[in-house]
Amino acid sequence: MDQSSVLLWVKAEPFIVGALQVPPPSKFSLHYLRKISTYVQIRATEGAYPRLYWSTWRHIACGKLQLAKDLAWLYFEIFDSLSVKTPEERLEWSEVLSNCLSEEEVEKQRNQLSVDTLQFLLFLYIQQLNKVSLRTSLIGEEWPSPRSRSQSPDLTEKSNCHNKNWNDYSHQAFVYDHLSDLLELLLDPEQLTASFHSTHSSLVSREAVVALSFLIEGTISRARKVYPLHELALWQPLHADSGFSKISKTFSFYKLETWLRSCLTGNPFGTSACLKSGKKLAWAHQVEGTTKRAKIACNTHVAPRMHRLVVMSQVYKQTLAKSSDTLVGAHVKIHRCNESFIYLLSPLRSVTIEKCRNSIFVLGPVGTTLHLHSCDNVKVIAVCHRLSISSTTGCVFHILTPTRPLILSGNQTVTFAPFHTHYPMLEDHMARTGLATVPNYWDNPMVVCRENSDTSVFQLLPPCEFYVFIIPFEMEGDTTEIPGGLPSVYQKALGQREQKIQIWQKTVKEAHLTKDQRKQFQVLVENKFYEWLINTGHRQQLDSLVPPAAGSKQAAG
Repeated sequence: MDQSSVLLWVKAEPFIVGALQVPPPSKFSLHYLRKISTYVQIRATEGAYPRLYWSTWRHIACGKLQLAKDLAWLYFEIFDSLSVKTPEERLEWSEVLSNCLSEEEVEKQRNQLSVDTLQFLLFLYIQQLNKVSLRTSLIGEEWPSPRSRSQSPDLTEKSNCHNKNWNDYSHQAFVYDHLSDLLELLLDPEQLTASFHSTHSSLVSREAVVALSFLIEGTISRARKVYPLHELALWQPLHADSGFSKISKTFSFYKLETWLRSCLTGNPFGTSACLKSGKKLAWAHQVEGTTKRAKIACNTHVAPRMHRLVVMSQVYKQTLAKSSDTLVGAHVKIHRCNESFIYLLSPLRSVTIEKCRNSIFVLGPVGTTLHLHSCDNVKVIAVCHRLSISSTTGCVFHILTPTRPLILSGNQTVTFAPFHTHYPMLEDHMARTGLATVPNYWDNPMVVCRENSDTSVFQLLPPCEFYVFIIPFEMEGDTTEIPGGLPSVYQKALGQREQKIQIWQKTVKEAHLTKDQRKQFQVLVENKFYEWLINTGHRQQLDSLVPPAAGSKQAAG
């Protein structure tokens, strides 16, 4: 079988979820990563290879790279969250942490964690995706830009490229441009020259190609099955092309690199393919008198489980509510939505909300990362494994999360508040994504940006401004209260407000109004309430709950 029948592409998830949207530490440069690669491979007995233990990585990151311990843990934990684990394993880990009574006990538990060493090195290297390059910013991207040939029909190139984590052309260009470096990073130390470079006769181990499957996968033409890279590279009919020798059980560096370059193509399950030929969903209605066209596309009808994408753009002035199999386990991107109320009540893999304004997003549990970028006056209500935010202004986050929320660069007036809602399937969805109610770090964010580490960029919601949020849809399920309850100070504020209402009702009752007075009084109260609805914007929220031809059960569609 000739090599033209093999198609390889760069996986989206390591970039969507794994590349932190902030310039990487300068010590994650190739020079230092090569040194780390050699260091760990010659310390196989010290918890460094083939599995890298947290204690060893902490020693390397803090002792040799001079990273803060929190930052060292952040990268280790993000990579660990990408690894394939059952929801039960994730819940077990949450339980272990919630039983720890001190920082020392937490550290003791972390010391038992390990990650795949070679894949972790690749993960550290792809953090360069968001490196700010003066040269690139002056002259633009260097490598072939398929963008010019196949313009995305639904999102303009400019907006599509803004966020490299979602741009599959950026993923492909990054791996193609840095393929030699990626391979050299995986070589056994004896295959490198003194300056850490490969030679024409360098050999690549099977383990290295297995590690590269973290970033690359593929298929054989006309076959529907997706294979990890190493399975294709080790497939007997492809040995001549991939450079695998049965005798040495290694690959020729030169042949392997040539084969990879010749087979790399666009990701058939990437954002561009989803926008170009994905299934269009009629979830949003078009608002009369506006030129904006709501566009929602998904690839769930063709994509394998881990490759599902849903992209929605320009939902304007409406309520959109879904609990759908299309969303289950999907990476969701919400782009340029304005003055809308969006409910996605299914277990989700990741969510990116970008360039949205004046909107409320209520999400089902997010198994990996919930990221907001360039949003104004947005409220997000979610249970998520991790929250990260960049370039947001005046946003409020009601979250339940087992990791510290990440405040990246460019944020202003960020407010964190406790998760304050529920829907009937919520606890079931949390169990399916491996998210527990403890530990919960909603109120302990981590400022991760070079510009400043000023904590005044955020505040915790004052309890006097706190109200619970009611999801106004009928669904089947057993959850009847907020998972984990509310922090006592917020619960107390609700109790005090409830007391005031009871006093007010008692006062009205004791006034002994006549029938006419009661009518008059009711009109006054209703007018005041109506005024309040308009002034707070809640009127639009209520009106949009009654779409042209649907009732309150649209969430189940």
